[in-house]
Amino acid sequence: MKQLILHSIYLFIALLSFQIIAQNNEMKGYRIEGDEIVFTFNKEDYNEVSHDGFGDRKRFDDLTIENVVVAGQFNNWSKDKWQMKKIDADNYELRKKISDFNDEFSWEFKFVINNEYWAEPTRKDPNIVGAIKDGSYLNVYNLKLLTGAYPDKNGNVRFRLKGHKEAKKVILSGTFNRWNEKTFKMYRIENGWEIILRLKPDEYQYRFIVDGNWMEDPTNPDKVENEFGEYNSHINVKERVTFHLNGYKNAEKVILTGTFNNWDENEYRMEKTEKGWTYSLVLSGGKHHYKFIVDNNWVSDPDNSVKEYDGKGNINSVCMVK
Repeated sequence: MKQLILHSIYLFIALLSFQIIAQNNEMKGYRIEGDEIVFTFNKEDYNEVSHDGFGDRKRFDDLTIENVVVAGQFNNWSKDKWQMKKIDADNYELRKKISDFNDEFSWEFKFVINNEYWAEPTRKDPNIVGAIKDGSYLNVYNLKLLTGAYPDKNGNVRFRLKGHKEAKKVILSGTFNRWNEKTFKMYRIENGWEIILRLKPDEYQYRFIVDGNWMEDPTNPDKVENEFGEYNSHINVKERVTFHLNGYKNAEKVILTGTFNNWDENEYRMEKTEKGWTYSLVLSGGKHHYKFIVDNNWVSDPDNSVKEYDGKGNINSVCMVK
């Protein structure tokens, strides 16, 4: 298979609903550190526990905590598999690799005390999600697994909003996080606000939320009208891809051509190497058909088994950028 310089699909987990809200109104239940999801449990956030959502509830203070477990759809609601590590007298953690969550899905989960009791929140939040398990009603977290976007200081897309120095909070929201109004909080810089994301190649729409007020990016002229008669800013995130054609050392000229340049027969002249020929270019996300023209002879990529008909009787090699 041809070697392409592609990034993996990155996973970002956003807690969309039923957040355990502490006195400082910060989200509880998890945090992201590098390539890990860290589930976090603080016993101060709870007053009661229950047995599967029915029967008498107990005061949290009446329990002696022996262990805390994360139970949810990702482990078939097991009350013993995902046991958390005790950090101090009040706090427990469990670390999982982001790569453990390998699909786009809505995961419901909850914390279990002593492999028996479901921890109930200190106070009810308007974003509570209800779930049915074994015929019983539970209030649960909804852990939303999204592909393609997460904050990264070494990411490939920098979002910046100039000015608004008096603003208390600025949020970046867009199609990359399903227009969530909380997850991508921007940080202050000298001339405004900024956040850097790791985004997979694709086309995205986005807006800024300045102290609750939505606005387009004033420095980005690329925009599309939305359903509210306003505009969303638009970006096309691309990826550098290197094509290789091995062999053909006696060829005088090799051209790379494809759907990405309307099958131009002269534009991308490949460079000769010890192993063959190579050429790099920046492509948008998605599927691209391509071929090589070796001394005026059209050939598909011999090292790429992925090929498709183009509807005109031709068989082309396929490059997927994602």
